[in-house]
Amino acid sequence: MTLQHSQAPRALRPLLTALALGLAAGALPAFAADHLVHDAAGYAAATKALQPGDTVILADGVWRDIDLLLRGTGKIGQPIKLTAQTPGKVILSGQSQLRLAGSYLEVSNLIFRDGWAPGSEVVSFRASSKEWATHSRVTGVVIDGYNKPDRQQSDNWVGMYGQDNRFDHNQLVGKTNAGTTLVVVRNTTSGLDNRHRIDHNWFGPRPNLGSNGGETIRVGTSTDSQSDSNTVVENNWFEQCDGEVEIVSNKSGGNLYRGNVFFESRGSMVLRHGHGNVVERNVFLGNNKAHTGGVRVINRHQIVRDNYFENIAGDNFAAALAVMAGTRDAPLNRYEQVDDALIERNSFVGVRQVFLGAGLDDERNAMPVNSRMRGNLFIGDGSRELLRSQGDLAGIAFSGNVQSPSVSPGFPAGVSARKVTLQRAANGLQYPVDTITAGAPRDLAPIAREQVGVGWYPKALTRTALDSGATRKVAPGEDTLARAVASSAPGDQLQLQRGQYRIDQVVNVDHPVSVIGPRRGRASLQFSRPTLFEIRAGGSLKLARLDIDGALAPDAAGNAVVRIAPGSQAFNYTLLIEDSRIHGLTTNKAFDVINAGKGSLAARIGLRNTIVEDVSGSVIAAAAETDDLGTYNAEQVDIVDSTFRNIAGPLLNLYRGGTDESTFGPTLRVHANQLDNVGVAADTSLRLHGVQTATLTDNQFLRSGRVRFSHRVGEPRLAAHGNVLDATAAMQSDTPAETLP
Repeated sequence: MTLQHSQAPRALRPLLTALALGLAAGALPAFAADHLVHDAAGYAAATKALQPGDTVILADGVWRDIDLLLRGTGKIGQPIKLTAQTPGKVILSGQSQLRLAGSYLEVSNLIFRDGWAPGSEVVSFRASSKEWATHSRVTGVVIDGYNKPDRQQSDNWVGMYGQDNRFDHNQLVGKTNAGTTLVVVRNTTSGLDNRHRIDHNWFGPRPNLGSNGGETIRVGTSTDSQSDSNTVVENNWFEQCDGEVEIVSNKSGGNLYRGNVFFESRGSMVLRHGHGNVVERNVFLGNNKAHTGGVRVINRHQIVRDNYFENIAGDNFAAALAVMAGTRDAPLNRYEQVDDALIERNSFVGVRQVFLGAGLDDERNAMPVNSRMRGNLFIGDGSRELLRSQGDLAGIAFSGNVQSPSVSPGFPAGVSARKVTLQRAANGLQYPVDTITAGAPRDLAPIAREQVGVGWYPKALTRTALDSGATRKVAPGEDTLARAVASSAPGDQLQLQRGQYRIDQVVNVDHPVSVIGPRRGRASLQFSRPTLFEIRAGGSLKLARLDIDGALAPDAAGNAVVRIAPGSQAFNYTLLIEDSRIHGLTTNKAFDVINAGKGSLAARIGLRNTIVEDVSGSVIAAAAETDDLGTYNAEQVDIVDSTFRNIAGPLLNLYRGGTDESTFGPTLRVHANQLDNVGVAADTSLRLHGVQTATLTDNQFLRSGRVRFSHRVGEPRLAAHGNVLDATAAMQSDTPAETLP
């Protein structure tokens, strides 16, 4: 039965009238629809004619090689949505990607894992150069280790185009290949005045890339840097983001960086290009990790205020505060002079260095002008004088600043000495217990780690460490060791018994594993292939209490006890050799102990309490990056308490070429070693080309080649103390060696 207007209750008659008029005029909105799809064909069909308020739901499961293009025009309050049936149970793998085009779109609750993007971005706020997104949002998305297999091949995990888009509550962790984790792409086609918001994201660990191109966020480029983006980056966590010296690379104007936490991240928040940016109410917690930095200031009208810095161990460009010297009439890609900077009410607690006039040289000779530093609190870590300054500081007006316990030489008037006692407040930060008002505001509330990212996916920090797994016994015999390594799990320790181990195949190491000899007696390893161990992608290796004999190895080019093959993609690996003896590497004229191939990068190579003798090549050959692009083969090398006899090549050949300033390494420590007849033929026992920090202490050089240290970029540091040179030429260095106390 149909209810006529005249039969309806009096109270319903106006509503029925309105409905009738709306139907007659075709004015009523269509009802929003939910589309549950199970495959690519279903997704394509469901997204052909989406209406405001519609939702496309991906069924739980693994979606492989899927190109998710979400195109449509939603409305305020009625976005077109794409989401998972269950958060955390939709995995995009293989060569999958997400693209948005249109307006008022929203994507949520997806995971990218076990693959890599087919193009230049995993998540892109555009479909093409002519079609991009506005007023759209990506939230609750996880990108976990979604890396191209060749780490030199660059891509950006997130590309933000258009205007008024938001990227929030996402987790991005484990980017190992070149390219920025998240980039705001600006151009005259898709827009320069972006007004994006990037908030409440967890930017998880990103290992050192060892070259330029490892930023976590970049907003703009030098080409478009003279215009404003007006992007807001707030309330994010940057945790162990170690990709390169610039964690955030600002290259446009009018941006706001507020309320972010930088936790144990090597590098700095860098105002590289662009003017009128604000960095406020951020918290930098270094926990004294090497190269953790703060803010680097360049260009005009920059504001750095109300920030908190604690236990920041970086110096030079990665100091807790680095105010740069610039270039007059600078080209777009260089350092513009600091003009009208305001740096106020910041707390620097237990930091290593504040650097004013950083980078002063023949090109960068324009010191800051018209700038102010006021109301800041400075407390060093006690390791050295807090302030480092270069050039004339007359262009910076100081007022109301406090340093404890005394003022660093070089600070002008406007910094007073006070003995400050600190107390940790409820917000986790330290403040003076007395009436000192300088420093960060007391209502500063760092965002909690639990409030960023998603709650349904773990915030994983590190991969499996050496010696973190099970202990497995290995008996002597033929290829028993090779089989044991092949069947081991990540982190396992293989405990070798006394006896002879013959290895007739290359032992491939693609996960962390330790090979440990007995505490009593000897485990002797002989190998009949050109290489004993080969470290591959994902591998790390520890060798301890072993006797390694190269007598059975063939006469083959490239012989090595441990080899990292060119193009292996071995990256961020650790190689340790301890309490061992390595000898008899003479069957080929260039038989190395360790040979690191091009494209590989060790986080650390360490030799301790080891005897190496009768070697026709080098002990550590890490000089494959000769194309001078700023890359190198080892971040940290430690050689300690060891003996080297009759080594034809250098003990260490470590090379970093080029003038790129995007990395911190390599760093070298050589302590308490004995070198006897090492590197005589080439008159080189240590060849250190472009090494950034080298410390040589208490070593004995007998009848050996000289140490050669070559300066290439930055401010390399060569420190030497207690070394004895007997029938060995003096060190050769184009950087004066420091004499340590």
